[in-house]
Amino acid sequence: MNKFKFYFLLILSAVIFSCNKSDSSSDVTIRDFGVQYATDIAMIEEFLNTHYIEVVNSSSYDDQDVTFTKIPEGGSQASIMSWLNRNEYPKLLVKDVALDDITYKVYYLKLREDYSGGQAPTRVDGVKVAYKGVYLYYTDESEAVLATKQFDYNPYPDNFFTLTSVIRGWTEIVPFFKTGNKTVIEGQPTLYSDFGAGVMFVPSGLGYYNQAQASIPSYSPLIFNFKLYDITRSDQDGDGVLSIYEDLNQNGIFTDDDTDGDGVYDYLDPDDDEDGYFTKTEIKNPETGAAYPFDEIPTCTSGKKNYLDKTCHP
Repeated sequence: MNKFKFYFLLILSAVIFSCNKSDSSSDVTIRDFGVQYATDIAMIEEFLNTHYIEVVNSSSYDDQDVTFTKIPEGGSQASIMSWLNRNEYPKLLVKDVALDDITYKVYYLKLREDYSGGQAPTRVDGVKVAYKGVYLYYTDESEAVLATKQFDYNPYPDNFFTLTSVIRGWTEIVPFFKTGNKTVIEGQPTLYSDFGAGVMFVPSGLGYYNQAQASIPSYSPLIFNFKLYDITRSDQDGDGVLSIYEDLNQNGIFTDDDTDGDGVYDYLDPDDDEDGYFTKTEIKNPETGAAYPFDEIPTCTSGKKNYLDKTCHP
């Protein structure tokens, strides 16, 4: 790996690491991942089986807020778990995530159908998300009374953040949702409607695990009610090709695409084919000096775009 790539990755890793750790207040002894996951998923599934939700909207705004309520003794309310894989919305879905030799189940609710004209982020894009976060805990371990406590609330997000800079649960689940409509009126707050709205239930192994935060105890399963307002496509390596197009096999994973086999993933590699020409140079129109639109980047005889074929130069 050349020095440029090494230092680029080093700086990027430092930024991502600091974003993930910025709220950390203390670490505790690391527990066995399998044992802790068994505890977490039992708590989450108990919550899903014993609680129902209501979606709350005000009279003048598309809120898509939710309230969780425990089903009373003899109550007829449908549990959240009863919505698993049903045809109508809201519906409960589940994704398997492999990490630390564990296959985690992440339950998530889609509160409504995706807006047909919306865009879904990739795992490496920037998103603007409103959310409320609570953690699960037992108020009295001897009586095993399951409860939630709010630790964060951001109803009016101002900024975008990349999905590589947050807990793994967010990285995995937010890309299943799409943006909606945005109404911009000068001098007034931007209004969002028809946005992707959901709830995710995150085991601690895909959250903060043993790293206690300022308002979250270590080993806490987390629940987020979230609303995907907007996205911005990222270009992590600054090579002029948006990262969404550097997922060559289009499987949603960016860490298995390495065209030149140099150990640097394409979305972080400014010279994808290691031919000594930067990608941003290879995608320029020689007549205008401007970058080609992605679909118009020249293709070599090999069938690959020229910045992906080391035998093909501009």
